Amino acid sequence: MTTTDMRTHVLPLRRHPMFRWMFATLLVILAVSSTRAADWGTVKVAGKDVAPGQNFRYPWGGETSFEAAYLDAPVFVARGTTAGPTLCITAGIHGDEINGTEIARRVFSWIDPTSLTGMVIVFPMVNAAGVRSGNRYMQDRRDLNREFPGRSRGSVTSIVANLLFREITRNCSYLIDLHTGSFSRSNHPQVRVTEKDDHALDIARHFGAGIVVLADGPPGSIRREAMDAGIPAILYEAGEPLRFDLGQIDAGVRGIESIMAYLGMIEGGQQMEIPESRIYVRTLWMRVPFGAGGYFFPSATLGNTVKKGDRLGTIIDPLTDRQTSIEATADGEIIGLAVAQIVLSGYALVHLGIEHR
Repeated sequence: MTTTDMRTHVLPLRRHPMFRWMFATLLVILAVSSTRAADWGTVKVAGKDVAPGQNFRYPWGGETSFEAAYLDAPVFVARGTTAGPTLCITAGIHGDEINGTEIARRVFSWIDPTSLTGMVIVFPMVNAAGVRSGNRYMQDRRDLNREFPGRSRGSVTSIVANLLFREITRNCSYLIDLHTGSFSRSNHPQVRVTEKDDHALDIARHFGAGIVVLADGPPGSIRREAMDAGIPAILYEAGEPLRFDLGQIDAGVRGIESIMAYLGMIEGGQQMEIPESRIYVRTLWMRVPFGAGGYFFPSATLGNTVKKGDRLGTIIDPLTDRQTSIEATADGEIIGLAVAQIVLSGYALVHLGIEHR
């Protein structure tokens, strides 16, 4: 065969079917990448434009009227240079639960938007006035975590709930809500999540710290309403109100880092996972018996494993010296415990995790 014959039998490279397929595939990849890059541009978060590679800390609101003064919460935003999920973190919904506010601050302090994939939005003091004054409730004495999704023309608490919830549903791929125990009770580190959503449960397990408690959460809570809106949401509870617990704060920071590593938002973060044996499907409370109020002194500690009948604490009537022993009504692990204090009938003293997966 001559050289001329060979040239007539060999297809030019650009006409070869395999080349055409590879070229078409490359064009699709470039088109998708260009679309994603174009989509991953500037976004508006709580009234401020945030571009890739930027991070900001700014006040939410901006109005100076007397009526608008109730919305003075700070917002922290870091937008990565690479497209990815948006992780939202809320803290200080209850103003006296300050551990979460410090967890939120520490997490944001080490985020570098130039190496971040996705975006992190932090609302570190949702009830800012309550955080400053140590007040659990909002200015109108309502519980903000029972008002979501809120109403734009409702009470002050309902308006704030509506403003926050709109930001959550507009921007967030995932939500972590940070809390502590309430009313002079301390909580063992625990992540609460619904068992009805495998994705949310997977996120909860990758928090890696403490235990998981399966529960939907009360109606009106931000976690439950976010789940109903299709946003996987978890709640981290650790410590007691009005106190900074450095160990619980460190655990919370490590847990959020673990989730971010699991979601591919950061490189080099340590991924952790809570084992199945630490996922509780049933818990119960031990309360003050009727007529047995007085001074409560716990004898057990958080994280203890107890047997049915074990003494957990004692209530002493200061007027009669009568003592009432508080005993475990089932085998379990102490996941919540009242601090030494004055208590009355029905007050929740000890929270036991009693059945795990």
